[in-house]
Amino acid sequence: MTASKPTIMVVEDDQAIRAGLCDVLRFGGYIPLSCARGDLAVKEILEAEPDLVLLDVMLPGRNGFEILQEIRAVRATLPVVMVTARGDERDRVDGLERGADDYVVKPFSAREVLARVGAVLRRSAERPADVRTIALGEGVVDLARCEARGAKATVTLSPREAGVLRSLAANRARVISREELLRVVWAVDPRGAETRAVDMQMARLRESLATVGMDALVETVRGKGYRLAADAEVRA
Repeated sequence: MTASKPTIMVVEDDQAIRAGLCDVLRFGGYIPLSCARGDLAVKEILEAEPDLVLLDVMLPGRNGFEILQEIRAVRATLPVVMVTARGDERDRVDGLERGADDYVVKPFSAREVLARVGAVLRRSAERPADVRTIALGEGVVDLARCEARGAKATVTLSPREAGVLRSLAANRARVISREELLRVVWAVDPRGAETRAVDMQMARLRESLATVGMDALVETVRGKGYRLAADAEVRA
């Protein structure tokens, strides 16, 4: 990635539309990348680390809303512009409520695509820096790659595990409740919800971190929630 030519990931299954979007972005001075399948999108986005994602709603394998939720769990500040069908107001509203930065309606004009992408990139430049790595002792958690590395081992983290650690790192000055994690990482309204999803996820996360000698990274505060270890080093 370079400051002069931001990279844009186009997630769109229709070959003609995908090619058209890439041509428009290339004409506008961006470097287009592309993915045709919903079930591969999150992996390719995390590996490519684009500056913005153009994300279609209807995709094979997984829909755009599910992908958006996973992106928000592991890359909270990554700009995402949804691509929706003309007249489908519900998709546009759902996308914005789930954290999309904007939307483009099919059939789109080149001028509108470039205007919306440029506006979102300008707004995103003003956001606080995204947490990228967390270090403790000899271990490092790489949130962009969804992995934890120790002196003798490397373990892959799920997008949700990475999302939990990102939330704790971004709010390390306070304890994060189970309810807040449900709302931010799971995108679930915690009011009236009775679930052990957070507790079970924390148990699996601790097992993963123990593999690389970082089992002390997450602390439990009885009756309140979780926090990051005080001596952990957070880097943007």
